[in-house]
Amino acid sequence: MDKESSFKKIKEIIIGGARDPHDKKIFHKLSLIAFLAWVGLGSDGLSSSCYGPPEAFKALQGHPYLGLFVALGTGITIFIIAASYSHIIELFPTGGGGYLVASKLLSPKIGMISGSALLIDYVLTITISIASGADAIFSFLPSKYYSYKLEFAIIGVVILLVLNIRGIKEAVIPLVPVFLLFVFTHLFAITYTLVTHAMQFQQVYQSTGQELSRSFNTLGTFGVLFLVMRAYSMGAGTFTGIEAVSNGLPILREPRVKTAKKTMHYMAFSLSITVVGLMIAYLLFKVQPQEGKTLNAIFFENMTSNWGKNTAYYFVLITLLSEAILLFIAAQTGFLDGPRVLANMAIDRWFPTRFANLSDRLVTQNGIILMGGASLIMMLISHGSVDFLIVLYSINVFITFSLSQLGMVKHWWQERKTEKKWLRKLAINGIGLILTLFILFSVLIIKFSEGGWVTILITAGLVSFTLVIKNHYNKTHEMVRKLDTIVDSFEASIYNLDENNKNPSQKVVPLYDPKAKTAAVLISGFNGLGLHTLFSIFRLFGHTYKNFIFIQVGSVDAGNFKGIQEIENLDNYIKSDVDKYVHYMNEHGYFAEAFTGVGTDVVEEIESIVPKINLKYPNIIYFGGQLVFPEESFLTHWLHNYIVFAVQKKFYRQGIPMVILPIRI
Repeated sequence: MDKESSFKKIKEIIIGGARDPHDKKIFHKLSLIAFLAWVGLGSDGLSSSCYGPPEAFKALQGHPYLGLFVALGTGITIFIIAASYSHIIELFPTGGGGYLVASKLLSPKIGMISGSALLIDYVLTITISIASGADAIFSFLPSKYYSYKLEFAIIGVVILLVLNIRGIKEAVIPLVPVFLLFVFTHLFAITYTLVTHAMQFQQVYQSTGQELSRSFNTLGTFGVLFLVMRAYSMGAGTFTGIEAVSNGLPILREPRVKTAKKTMHYMAFSLSITVVGLMIAYLLFKVQPQEGKTLNAIFFENMTSNWGKNTAYYFVLITLLSEAILLFIAAQTGFLDGPRVLANMAIDRWFPTRFANLSDRLVTQNGIILMGGASLIMMLISHGSVDFLIVLYSINVFITFSLSQLGMVKHWWQERKTEKKWLRKLAINGIGLILTLFILFSVLIIKFSEGGWVTILITAGLVSFTLVIKNHYNKTHEMVRKLDTIVDSFEASIYNLDENNKNPSQKVVPLYDPKAKTAAVLISGFNGLGLHTLFSIFRLFGHTYKNFIFIQVGSVDAGNFKGIQEIENLDNYIKSDVDKYVHYMNEHGYFAEAFTGVGTDVVEEIESIVPKINLKYPNIIYFGGQLVFPEESFLTHWLHNYIVFAVQKKFYRQGIPMVILPIRI
């Protein structure tokens, strides 16, 4: 067994075998119903209850009863943002989230800024979720093990990376039992708290009034408002997962809009109940921050303090483990939606097009690896500090939130004459815009010196990088467009040939000669590159070749992998392209035939087609054209594919002759 075969065998064992994009049931097999979407996407929002409410509660600085107002405001905000994103789901049923909304409703460049912020947000989703999960586990373990927390978090990132390369359902389904365990344990804890303190509600009401009065006397009206709004904004991490459903629409079961809205309802209700319940529980059990323990861990310990020793031990253990694993599940959102946003931006040429490619497991593998790698770097830089990460996290997600809400407000205003419910929808998105802008600027100003400047610097750097990439692709497009001018004259010549050969009796059909020399031309479409490659063969070899074979393979990527109909459309489009070449060569007295394919890996698909071509045409040489740029650089190598060189390398090992023709632009 050679090295390549061994590598494929190991790869299949770790991430599974290839999937067939032509399988009519593949989209059903890969898609998620509302419940699984709640687990895979909604867990990001629900898990934020492990770090959002604690941050808000700690920001109250000795005024715990004011937490009731923060909890109420947080619960209302969850429903407002969820309702506003339901409008986005209706308006953009194919998904895209913040990037697509800002691109379509504001401008492509603003969309790019929103998408860049969203990508960083998803990297931080992975990082903070796993770091917070590690905190939950190590809150229960003896302090001597705390030094291993970072290593544990790094291993967690790697495991989730491998699971996601395997596929969506493979990464979600094994985690369902733990997700439900989190829901049941936390619902029980909140219910237990309310029931056991039911007789104290009058006291809580009086204490709240007394503390409010005392706070007004000591801090003043402005001081109280500032403290409450500061705590509210510091809990911004609570809202960070709400946009995940609108970004993840392509992986939801049909009817997608209905499934997405149902998922959004699940997430909004579960998140609001958990957040408000935990904030009240902190108050009732007089939770105080302790070094090396999460606020939730302290709450569970206080709650079970009068239980039996073993019962309390196992309940706290199971509940904290469910939190930790739910946070690991929440990291799934970064792996599910991050690569999808990256793929959408790659299709629009803001990022290298390779990030839109799918693996043979039909996942955006390059994007998954990039997200996982970036998360590992952030984990190492931050040393897994949730306090630091949550600042970076909140700022980026609220950049996207604010731009999305602004785009929707603009849309409803423009559609006010045609949309009957425009005013209600405008009001919801308008309130959402005000809230998200307030949180964004609050966190940015308050936490600027504590890490806020870092996320602005990182986002600005990514935006600058995408502008460089887009500028390169635009320049290349202009150069290639000049090359494509030959297409118009070529189509005109085909039309003239058709006009001159309207009488079928005068038409001579070229005969297939198996002994004649055959030129097999690899093409990427009916374009200037393909035509210049064809004409270069005649320029260099004259009339040596009597048979011409045209091979074109369509790449299944994130842009067209949206349904079996899209795959069929791609297949038909490719056949239409190669038929033009075949028709032209037939009219000029040459025998010509086309071979096409559709797959996730163009090189492997070509390799699978070649044996039957070689069997029919023993005297064959393959040709491929490669663009030659005026100046070769890192960008030209990184941003453009060199498929013909990869094919030539494969053919070389098999003893198949192939010539690469340079096409200068």
